[in-house]
Amino acid sequence: MNDPAITEDIIAAHGFTPDEWAEVLSILGREPNFTEMGIFSAMWNEHCSYKSSKKWLRTLPTTGPQVICGPGENAGIVDIGDGQAVVFKMESHNHPSYIEPYQGAATGVGGILRDVFTMGARPIAAMNALSFGEVSHPKTKRLVAGVVEGVGGYGNAFGVPTVGGEVRFHPAYNGNCLVNAFAAGLADADKIFYSAASGIGMPVVYLGAKTGRDGVGGATMASAEFDDSIEEKRPTVQVGDPFTEKRLLEACLELMATGAVISIQDMGAAGLTCSAVEMGDKGGLGVKLNLDAVPQREENMTPYEMMLSESQERMLMVLNPELEAQAKAIFDKWDLDFAIVGETLADDHFVIEHKGQIVADLPLSKLSSTAPEYDRPHVPTPLAAPYNVSIDTTPIAALKALIASPNYARKHWVWQQYDSQVMADTIQPPGLGAGIVRVHGTAKMLAFTSDVTPRYVKANPHEGGKQAVAEAFRNLCAVGAKPLATTDNLNFGNPEKPQIMGQLVGAIQGIGEACLALDTPIVSGNVSLYNETDGEPILPTPTIGAVGLIANPDDLIAGTAQEGDYALLIGETTGHLGQSALLAEANGLEAGDAPQVDLTAERRNGDFLRTNGAMVHAASDLSDGGLALAAFEMADTAGLGVTLDDTDIAQLFGEDQARYLVACGFDQAEALMTAAGQAGVSIKQVGRFGGDTVTFGGDTATLTELSALYRSSFADAVA
Repeated sequence: MNDPAITEDIIAAHGFTPDEWAEVLSILGREPNFTEMGIFSAMWNEHCSYKSSKKWLRTLPTTGPQVICGPGENAGIVDIGDGQAVVFKMESHNHPSYIEPYQGAATGVGGILRDVFTMGARPIAAMNALSFGEVSHPKTKRLVAGVVEGVGGYGNAFGVPTVGGEVRFHPAYNGNCLVNAFAAGLADADKIFYSAASGIGMPVVYLGAKTGRDGVGGATMASAEFDDSIEEKRPTVQVGDPFTEKRLLEACLELMATGAVISIQDMGAAGLTCSAVEMGDKGGLGVKLNLDAVPQREENMTPYEMMLSESQERMLMVLNPELEAQAKAIFDKWDLDFAIVGETLADDHFVIEHKGQIVADLPLSKLSSTAPEYDRPHVPTPLAAPYNVSIDTTPIAALKALIASPNYARKHWVWQQYDSQVMADTIQPPGLGAGIVRVHGTAKMLAFTSDVTPRYVKANPHEGGKQAVAEAFRNLCAVGAKPLATTDNLNFGNPEKPQIMGQLVGAIQGIGEACLALDTPIVSGNVSLYNETDGEPILPTPTIGAVGLIANPDDLIAGTAQEGDYALLIGETTGHLGQSALLAEANGLEAGDAPQVDLTAERRNGDFLRTNGAMVHAASDLSDGGLALAAFEMADTAGLGVTLDDTDIAQLFGEDQARYLVACGFDQAEALMTAAGQAGVSIKQVGRFGGDTVTFGGDTATLTELSALYRSSFADAVA
């Protein structure tokens, strides 16, 4: 084995700081060989160790009576009653998707699906949150096309409905797009599988596809900024096969039903290294692997390559040895590899053998739970300057500025590339608010949403973090779902810069405050840092994925406005335009503070809407674009005109929080206003639905004209 000499350049290329390398030497009492260095690099990089964020992640609320399993496993698990649980998580695949859009996005979907079915759950829904640079940037159209095709290509072939998500454009993402993938699955609450190894001398089994050289070093690449050497990183992007993953799903679920699985772990970032180390560390055991037994699709692979490959569609399992033959027969039937590649050890060692030689012998616990942890310097984000521009526009012109922008135009160009109906349980597909999926064989439904407003977070990380959770809460309430829990995907720049670290800390504090107040604990998540190119960071983008339960079909709010319906506004309006969509799209300005989030009002108003949902035909939360954009979107969906009485731009387009627009008949409107008075909830009539025009304070355009603009602008911009 001719390993390269370990030089200072190679050490730096593997992501070690001088202090970290000195710590490695101290732990071992010797210099590691090349394979051992690669293993330390994989486990200690930001992507796997969360060394810059775990101090702050520990402050998040993660428990509650509904929580079966919080952060630390492959996915979070929440009780939905009747012995059933929903399993879900969101993760990033940002760097790979910028380098190779199709495969980066596709394998992001594949990885998050494995996180879910590794727990014993059958996936039932997927979402994605995508952030791209400005449309005019030379790379944007290629990235959009490749990412959307990759998401659809993998999810559609695997057979999971994509029911929601978001797409945004901003110059801050010109050099670093974001691809955040969410998946949820159903499991029996008493048949959940975890990753902690148990038992000494138990066989460690490799499952799934063969190992190749794709993705070697992917986790380390994901923990570094980009520069002009980006094209050299293309080989670190994994290659996915959704049809193999579908077979792996069926084989794993069949295997789990036999009782053969003691513990199981997806091979994701850092591949065989991370999966083996995490299983051993969680179980307080060591692990010994024999690489000669690892199924390989390429010749002459080195131990370094095998341990750090991120080839897709692979699992690692600790097996009940009495059921080995039965387990192997299942994987043979599904035409997947099944190989005993090692065993669990009593002592704290990670031992790797190859061709009769020990090529790595490391203290296992030092690789995972005792990896470096930093309390990085951070500075608060200074208060944003107030906006002082005069907004000189008419209401309809302002609306046109929004709906002509790819940020707020209808995204059916994206959604039509995703199969939202596979499995035949989708109640509400993308584009109509939170996605809704029936819990097959029951009267229950689950709702899913993904939300964040990055310009709020940049202006005010604490309020922006709160707002992301609050908007997710509102999106669930607007379809009648009781919010259960959340997952977060924290996308930020270089945490070694105090101002970036300040954004991360502020956002986590805001997220934690909101999750606690709204009873939506964080049960899983992902941190993606170093999202910078040539020193230019992305907007801070802490995406929140949220899940809610509709326990009874009568609770569902999924209709459309009807002719003559009253438009009622729930919540207080002051006309906050700081950091608003209107300023950004109509004036090219991002200024002012983010809107303040009153969490007491959020909970009160959301609970009120859900309690009285039977009175309304349709509901929408108010966020970007305020009352005006929400009213137009409801009108477009219903194919009806809408009239709003107000003439004031700030009242129409302000982005005050804790607000909903609902459509209902006269009798229901009266009853709803009476109930609101009794509950201490602000409510007022702001207009009517009907006819074929959109009229804001006397300013009018036809619905046909506006809908044509709304429905064509996105494809015109990116296709």
